[in-house]
Amino acid sequence: MKVALRHVFVLVVCAFALFPILFVISAAINPLGTLASTSLLPTGASLANFANLLSSDSYPFGRWFFNSVSIALMSSFASLLLSMFAAYAFSRMRFAGRRVGLLALLLIQMFPQFLAIVTIFMIFTRVTELYPAFGFNTVWGLMLLYLGGALGVNTWLMKGFLDTVPKELDEAATVDGATHAQIFWRVIMPLVTPILAVTALLAFIGTMSEFLMANVFLRDTESKTLAVGMWGMIAGDHRNANFGMFAAGTLLTAIPTVGVFLWLQKYIVSGLTAGAVKG
Repeated sequence: MKVALRHVFVLVVCAFALFPILFVISAAINPLGTLASTSLLPTGASLANFANLLSSDSYPFGRWFFNSVSIALMSSFASLLLSMFAAYAFSRMRFAGRRVGLLALLLIQMFPQFLAIVTIFMIFTRVTELYPAFGFNTVWGLMLLYLGGALGVNTWLMKGFLDTVPKELDEAATVDGATHAQIFWRVIMPLVTPILAVTALLAFIGTMSEFLMANVFLRDTESKTLAVGMWGMIAGDHRNANFGMFAAGTLLTAIPTVGVFLWLQKYIVSGLTAGAVKG
């Protein structure tokens, strides 16, 4: 009886998790392409929604896709690099203000970035006037904005992992004549590959799905990301008519995230067996 109840519970959980996915797939292949005509089991199948989405002049999905992937990749890489440098310094070095700096990073993360939206908006208004390449409706401006929000949590996440790496490895490398840079790149980095992969994946997913800040700073149609652009597809009176294209867009949006996960999972598994303790 207990085994049967467990199986029923598992089936209910699977059905609860799969229902949204099946509904989106059904809406994406629905020939009518409207919300009112969409059901869990489609009455027909067509790729017209995908074709209409990719060929639409009003909704440049290809441009939004490129903007989102490029911003996510660049901001993830930059935040990962800066966070790793900061985490290594906080974990391995002792200097004045170390404890205060760690507590400050922790306290800042207690407040969402959106609380400072008015101040950030005023700053970027001035930046747009002086340096248009880093202002509103630009990839570089939004990337700088994302870097400031992700630095704190990534630093704490990596520092906790770095603290588990034995300091005897650093000392042994120092005895062999290695510099701080050589220890960081050749000894520490191979050992912390799992946390690098996890942090990169979380940063990529967070940037790809971010909406609030991007909606404020990206107003031009060509500069929008997928989250902002696709929200505009179903905003207001367009929700029913464009729901099929919206569902098709959500399926295409999942491709980069799945691809990054499949690429990084091997580093998560094999990272702990690589580096200074190998061979």
